[in-house]
Amino acid sequence: MMLSLDNLIEQALLEDIHTGDITTQALIPADSRATARLVAKEEMTLAGLFVAEKVFKRLNPAIEFTPGLPEGAKVAKGALIATVRGATAELLMGERVALNLLQRLSGIATLTSRFVAAVAGTGARIVDTRKTTPGLRELEKYAVRVGGGVNHRTGLYDGVLIKENHIAATGGIGEAIRRARDFIPHTLKIEIETETLAQVDEALASGADIIMLDNMSLADMRSAVATIAGRALVEASGGVNLETVRAIAETGVDIISVGALTHSARAMDISMLLD
Repeated sequence: MMLSLDNLIEQALLEDIHTGDITTQALIPADSRATARLVAKEEMTLAGLFVAEKVFKRLNPAIEFTPGLPEGAKVAKGALIATVRGATAELLMGERVALNLLQRLSGIATLTSRFVAAVAGTGARIVDTRKTTPGLRELEKYAVRVGGGVNHRTGLYDGVLIKENHIAATGGIGEAIRRARDFIPHTLKIEIETETLAQVDEALASGADIIMLDNMSLADMRSAVATIAGRALVEASGGVNLETVRAIAETGVDIISVGALTHSARAMDISMLLD
């Protein structure tokens, strides 16, 4: 991850600075030094401090970055997140890239923590999806973990998830599961997406390890959980939001996947203030 993170930061800085920060070059003397504070403008769950630090140190390893709070902290409005010291020009050049990443990751961690709190006591786990920002998947899935969520598969390469188009292409649930079982090593599990109770029965009879209930009603979810009766893990997916997630969890499903954790999380409001 660290090599890809270095590349990501390098590209983000190049995108922003390109041939030079014209405003800073015009206004700030080369020998000017400053201290800057990163300050929370709203309540949040903090994620990505190490990323922000790497942005500034990519510009100059001598920049001092001192966290004011630990990663994963519940941050109050007005709290000091970190202090940064170094050449004024370098602080100003790193400001936007550092804040963009810190705000994005903190937004994901904050939203995830709200979903986790909403299902507390039910036994259901909140998991993410592959609906991530291209190039930021590892960081965004990290932020989900900081918020108390659990990662689903990272990509197409590390888990079998048979969806409706796979089923259509292979001619049915039973055949799709048979082909997957013949192909994969015994260490991998097979998950399959179902949309009806009849498909749940077929998936269970075919030996699925994980059965996804896609956009089912609460009544159908309860029926599916009763039918499966612990013989496979049960995942609920589709149309999940903070208003519906508790009722979904109370149907007895094991896992609730929420695409919104990464595709709809709002960036938190964080400012950098020069002293």
